[in-house]
Amino acid sequence: MSDCIFCKIVQKEIPSEIVYEDQELMAFKDIQPLAPVHIVIIPKVHLRSVNDITPENEPLVGRLFGVVRRLAEEFEVNESGYRVVSNMGTDGGQIVGHLHFHLLGGQALNARIG
Repeated sequence: MSDCIFCKIVQKEIPSEIVYEDQELMAFKDIQPLAPVHIVIIPKVHLRSVNDITPENEPLVGRLFGVVRRLAEEFEVNESGYRVVSNMGTDGGQIVGHLHFHLLGGQALNARIG
């Protein structure tokens, strides 16, 4: 999608600090981190949100969570704990209209939600 910032990152039109990439997925450091470890994990194919997940692309989302686990290990938050967040729609706080998950860790996180 031509106006999607995450699609532009996938196409390398916008620089980012990529920490993982394969044919279907990409992960990069958030430019406005909310924790010492704040990584955004996305499918390279444009899906607007969880609402766009179909039976055909469910395996991709499953693989995405495998990448979350590996990144948590790589960034050494797997033992101390971390949070995985995805916002859906305007009321859910979604800012970028491309399915993405935030991996947050490296400090104690507010436990009021979740």
